[in-house]
Amino acid sequence: MKIDFDKGNGLVPAIIQDAETKNVLMLGYMNEEAYRKTVDTGKVTFWSRTRNCLWTKGETSGNYLNLVSIQNDCDNDTLLVKVHPCGPTCHTGTDTCWGEENTRNPLDFLTVLQDFIEKRHEEMPDGSYTTKLFKDGVNKIAQKVGEEALETVIEAVNGNKEKLTYEASDLVYHLLVLLTSKHLRIEDIASELAKRHDPEWDKHRRIAKSKGEMK
Repeated sequence: MKIDFDKGNGLVPAIIQDAETKNVLMLGYMNEEAYRKTVDTGKVTFWSRTRNCLWTKGETSGNYLNLVSIQNDCDNDTLLVKVHPCGPTCHTGTDTCWGEENTRNPLDFLTVLQDFIEKRHEEMPDGSYTTKLFKDGVNKIAQKVGEEALETVIEAVNGNKEKLTYEASDLVYHLLVLLTSKHLRIEDIASELAKRHDPEWDKHRRIAKSKGEMK
């Protein structure tokens, strides 16, 4: 990877991003030596402009930034450094240098879960409930989605929030299995909903177009 250290008098900015949550944690600067040490040790190392020396983040606090990957930008003068942080990143004790919590959006887990379901579909390990669903076929999976939908409706009418959450979770899981069996992703559903959210979206024109395509 070619990095243009000359443009910034020997330094390039390094944007530090949590590899899992995608949140930006801090901004530091690296010279070539700091970059090499980061790559060699797997611990993010910067050049301190105030102390004029290398410093490895976490060397005194234990809050290391464990390297996952480094990407260069289009001008070869800014680095995106993805990490797994060990504890708070900021010296003030906050998760990020902007005082934000480094938490993951729970909705992101739907992507993780479908990735897991797709892996089950590829490997089909014995003893797995998901494997059994795939072996039963799409009709059985669709039937299961219908059953879980009915149970969700029942709990919505007669149950409490805890029971509704439990049944709705079963419904979403089985829906992900059904989508996977038809080579669809939860992101496809999100994209469709995003289109419908557009004020320009015309439901009736969309339905008519779909029917025309089916003829």
